[in-house]
This record gives sequence, structure tokens and C-alpha cells, in this order.
Amino acid sequence: MDETALAGFETKTVTPETRGLQDEMMRTFESFREANDARLAELERRMSADTLATDKVDRIAAALDAQNQRIERLALKEMRPALGQDRTRFGAPASEHKSAFERYVRAGDEAALRRFEEKAMSSLTGADGGFLVPEETETEIGRRLAAISPIRSIAAVRTVSTAVLKKPFAISGAESGWVSETAVRDQTAAPQLAELTFPTMELYAMPAATAALLDDAAVDIDRWIGEEVEQAFAAQESAAFVNGDGLAMPKGFMTYDRVDESAWAWGKVGTVGTGADGGFAEGEAADALIDLVYALKAGYRQNASFVMNRRTQSTVRKLKDEDGNYLWLPPAAAGAKATLMGFPLVEAEEMPDIATGACALAFGDFSRFYLVVDRQGVRVLRDPYSAKPYVLFYTTKRVGGGILDFDAAKLLDFSA
Repeated sequence: MDETALAGFETKTVTPETRGLQDEMMRTFESFREANDARLAELERRMSADTLATDKVDRIAAALDAQNQRIERLALKEMRPALGQDRTRFGAPASEHKSAFERYVRAGDEAALRRFEEKAMSSLTGADGGFLVPEETETEIGRRLAAISPIRSIAAVRTVSTAVLKKPFAISGAESGWVSETAVRDQTAAPQLAELTFPTMELYAMPAATAALLDDAAVDIDRWIGEEVEQAFAAQESAAFVNGDGLAMPKGFMTYDRVDESAWAWGKVGTVGTGADGGFAEGEAADALIDLVYALKAGYRQNASFVMNRRTQSTVRKLKDEDGNYLWLPPAAAGAKATLMGFPLVEAEEMPDIATGACALAFGDFSRFYLVVDRQGVRVLRDPYSAKPYVLFYTTKRVGGGILDFDAAKLLDFSA
């Protein structure tokens, strides 16, 4: 959860519980270092590690992962705003749209919502029915998704009102040069442009509620809908942004053509090899990571992050540099990210595991590398008939995605 992802959230003091968990995690990391150092020393002496030592390292590593997840969940809970907060407490009445939407959700009263959308002349309501959620609810759903969806939290996000975003991109850059004050200016060559197309696809969730929940005036309906759909939307988005085929979902960055960095060309993602099939070359893991970092141009490195899944992270956590310092370090504070070689590390479970030929690790400036396109408008269709006695809320939003700048990230290829 970086600062961009948490934009708009209330600033809150770190609680003693969070601070205690952070201190506990740092102590666990020290235990991990000691146990792993002992395992490595055993390897050097006997050319094989003691099974008990290896098991101990794995147990501590698992505990470290669990503690980090607890801290992230607690930090997110502390920073999460109250969705659909009653603005009357701050001197402003609830919006007309919000009031009409609540009557629709609680009692199925469509009249007020229909009058509101006719007056607004909205073109965003789809042909399959449903009503737009209030702007406040849509905004907060987007903020929640940014906080828990790993790729969305670091990617560029654009909101559009059409089904497709078409974006021209200068591949070669504009021609330029130096001249003296009175010198003749030659006509510059036209820049080479490519048109990138990002269609939006429909993403849906279907939370269910009981009649008792809807009748309870103390239940914040907006907050309930947001909490129900955010996890479903985030899980589907995260998978699509990494491995989506681009047909009925966004195109994931791992599904584009890949080529060795020495032969990189626009439209392909550059890769750097580790020098060994299915792992790092003996004693050269840090060198492979350094090669990956410096395959990226300086302008991209300033805001770059590593992206990998938890199993890959468990491997790189044990790596050291030539001076015996660990390349991986735990988060310095609650809500911060672990770092690898000084760069933030983002955990995306959909990334592949380390295997021969797998590109299990990505590094780049994802705010320039990958674009998430949100079509304006989240729709809800109330269905009290399909699953009696429950009321279903068919909630949809349209999302697209794809690579924006093919030079802004590189992949680490685990092959010789």
C-alpha cells in the first residue's frame, strides 16, 4: 500500500497493536537471519544443510509472512474510511442520488432513482438494467480497490466515459537538435506514433443480503455494498492485470510477447536471464538482480518496484550480497512495503513460481508500464426473486488494462 494507493484516506495515528506487531516482526526477522546464517554455515562445512536447520528457517519464514499479512490487514483497517458516511453529521445533507439509491436497495423503490437518472440524462446505464451507484460510493470503491489490488496500487489509472480508450504513443520521440541563433532550422522528421487501444470489460459481483439486514436502519447500506464487492473485484482484477488474455478481461502484462533485452523492440517486454535453469546461478543471484535493475533506464528506476508472488519472495529473502548483507529487508513501518535491494516489493499472488523458463519476477515503473482503465459508473441491479429469501445485488463495473510503455519494466527469466 503505497502513498498513491492511500490517497484520500484519513490520516490516523498508528495504534499500539500495530506498533507491537511491527516490533514482533522485526524480532522474527532477526531470528530468521540467525537461523538462515546457521544453515548457510552448515552448508559450507558439510556441503549439505541439516534438515532441522532447514525446517527451522522455513518455519520462521512462514511466521514472518503471517506477521506481515496481519500488519497489512490491520493497517488497511485503520486507514479505511467509512464508506457512505452520513454527511449530515458534518452539516451537509445526503445527496439526492444517495437518498434515492438507499430507498432502492432497501425496499426496491425504483421511482426516485429513475427520476434522478432521467434528470441527469445519464448514458452510463447499460442495456441490461441496473442503476448507477452514487458518486460517493463509486469513488470509495475505487479507493478500496487501489488499497488491496496489488497491480492497481502501482499502475496508472484512467477513468473514461466510453467503452474504449485509444491513446497515441510516440515510439521514437520527437526530433530535436541544437542550433545557433541565426542558423537555418532544418525541418524535423515526424515522430513515429503507435495507437494503443484499451477496451473495457465487464466485471461483476453478486452479494446477497437478508430482509432483516435491509430493514435494519443502523446498517450503512453503502458501506455494506462496498465491503462485499471490493474483495471480489480485487481478486478478479489482480488475476487479469497479470495473466488476462484480453478477450473478456483486461490483457495482463505477462501475456505479451517477450524477448531478451539485447533484442528488445517496441511491442515486446524485455527479459534478463539468471544464467541457470529454474533458479539463480550459484553465487550469482545478486548479480542477476543487479543486471535486471540496470536493464531499466534511469528515468524509470526512480519509481520502480519489484513484483513477485510469495513463494518467489521466500526465495529472494534468503539472498545476500558479497558483504553478507541480506538483499531483502522487512517493512520499516506499518503500511510500508518490504524492500529488495532498496526498491519496494509488491506481492502479486498471480505471478508465476520460479521454474525453468518462467519470468517469476518483474521490475519496473508500473505507473508508466501498465494502464488500468475504469469506465465511469458502477451499476447495481436488485434481484429479490432468484434466491429467496435472500436479495441479490448484481453489481457491475467495466475495467480494461494493458501495457502503456513497453520499455518501463523488465522481467527476470529463470533460464540459462
